[in-house]
Amino acid sequence: LQKYYPPDFDPTKIPKLKLPKNRTFCIRLMAPFNMRCNTCGEYIYKGKKFNSRKETVENENYLGLHIFRFYIKCPRCIAEIAFKTDPVSTDYVLEAGATRNFEALRTAEQLAIKEQKEKDEEEAGDPMKLLENRTKASQNEMNMLETLEDLKEMKQKHDHVHLNDVLEKQKVYQEHLQKLIEEEDEEEIK
Repeated sequence: LQKYYPPDFDPTKIPKLKLPKNRTFCIRLMAPFNMRCNTCGEYIYKGKKFNSRKETVENENYLGLHIFRFYIKCPRCIAEIAFKTDPVSTDYVLEAGATRNFEALRTAEQLAIKEQKEKDEEEAGDPMKLLENRTKASQNEMNMLETLEDLKEMKQKHDHVHLNDVLEKQKVYQEHLQKLIEEEDEEEIK
């Protein structure tokens, strides 16, 4: 917007730059997961900032999305660590230079998915097992409904307090308190 283009300017006369097809960019990024350097054993925590090189991985894409590879250096021993994006699982894959630290939540999710797949496969092969699982699920649901109804009944019993009863009890308490105060005053006078 702030540049002057003379009237005789012709953009076709500007020579095109010959850039390499897979060039690298220097960018600033944060470590996407906790890792440990294989060379020196330094722990690199998630969120540590690095200057890194970014390149597009050739011959790899996921549904038209480019996959990028990042190279960072260990802050202690300057060893190179490489990881790339993994759009399939919306995560990153560590390729070289470090090992990923244990992540309990991620492992638990993977185990739950694996167990669900095994259960589905088992049910698909055995119709009796499918029927048993359905009856167990319906029994559990009935038990949960019964306990819910019991809890509701207990709550209604406790909520059976009327405002008039509370006000009368408060009035009796105030009168009793007033009598005690008067008795103490009389004791002091005597």
